[in-house]
Amino acid sequence: MMSNTKMRAGAVFPEMQWDAVGGGKVDPMSQSGWRALIIYRGQHCPICKSYLDQLEKLQGQFKDTGVAVFAVSADTQEKAEKQAAECGWTFPIGYGLSIPQMRELGLYVSDPRSPEETDRQFSEPALFVINPQNEAQIIDVSNAPFARPDLESLLKGLQFIIGKSYPIRGTA
Repeated sequence: MMSNTKMRAGAVFPEMQWDAVGGGKVDPMSQSGWRALIIYRGQHCPICKSYLDQLEKLQGQFKDTGVAVFAVSADTQEKAEKQAAECGWTFPIGYGLSIPQMRELGLYVSDPRSPEETDRQFSEPALFVINPQNEAQIIDVSNAPFARPDLESLLKGLQFIIGKSYPIRGTA
């Protein structure tokens, strides 16, 4: 069931942070500039793995564009660290996304289909682009693992938005 709250385009992104693989925190609001936060379903999702593999390949281009990238899931530390190591992901990865945080972000929350899938509720995928004013510039919230923005298209769009000082859309 989705939360009654839905983040609005142009809203200030909420203060949230998560423990990070390898130590420290994933804290998008502690950074300045442009940020892209990818919410993924967790280790159990092969589509998420492919998506984050693509992010790994493109992260240099995001950085060159001036966009820091992060990913977070509801996974445990053990699951997140194992997957990051196996996949060779080098961007910041947070774990322990809580149900209240999912609700605050307006995410879809799912129950596992079986104990083999995962042992806890998890968020369906989402993506938030946070601008230098800490506002939600782009919001994409999905209720299905296979419906998410193409990262190459997102990168091109961000290059345009940043280069042209394009306004936040969908605020009316």
